[in-house]
Amino acid sequence: MMKNFSRDEVEEAYQQFVKAGDVGDWNAWADLHSKDGVWVEHELGTFQGREAIRKAICEVMVPVPMMEFPVEWHVIEGNRVVYYPWQVMPDPKGGGEVYRFGCVTILEYAGDGLWSYQEDVYNPKEGNAVIGRWLKAGGQLVSP
Repeated sequence: MMKNFSRDEVEEAYQQFVKAGDVGDWNAWADLHSKDGVWVEHELGTFQGREAIRKAICEVMVPVPMMEFPVEWHVIEGNRVVYYPWQVMPDPKGGGEVYRFGCVTILEYAGDGLWSYQEDVYNPKEGNAVIGRWLKAGGQLVSP
């Protein structure tokens, strides 16, 4: 049976997780997954273990270091956090044009500030359309 952690501990670990993503420190973000953690990313696949998660996130984020992930809401129920982070690209023209798509992320807390499970659910067609619109407007991906 899995141990139940305090709401305060889960909230603190969640805030650290979001902070690592907000600053784009993908190594620190990967370090917040347990050694045997699982990341289910419906478009990219399922990654088993912290090092597989690290390799995947570091590769996927190279072309989009400018992407931001403002959280609209989050809910904690026991050891689970469900939250809604927008996937946002900045307006390449510096104006107010919005380039974003939604995502639902599910996390399972394992203790010691680590997450044993993460699942990201979003519409890849919408994501591709947003990125396409952003590129057409002058956005540029970063080459590895």
